[in-house]
Amino acid sequence: MKKHYSLGWILLAILLGGLMGSALGKGIGLLIPDGVVKDFFLLSIDFGFDPFTLNLALIKLTLGLVVELNVIGVIGIILAAYILRWYL
Repeated sequence: MKKHYSLGWILLAILLGGLMGSALGKGIGLLIPDGVVKDFFLLSIDFGFDPFTLNLALIKLTLGLVVELNVIGVIGIILAAYILRWYL
């Protein structure tokens, strides 16, 4: 029997896996000495859009979203998806 996951659980797994993996990657990158391995752990890709301001005279609204993802963050997302698959 197939399990059906709600979009909220999937987004939560992706978000938490990415956050924990990225934090772990930054921590590992701080502990290891300079070199290729450190560059591998600290290599990240930024995507999103820079903040922009919408001035409507009464309200001034600034919006922006940038996601920074590193290699360990991707592994964290995969691990979170695996856990979601088996425990929900």
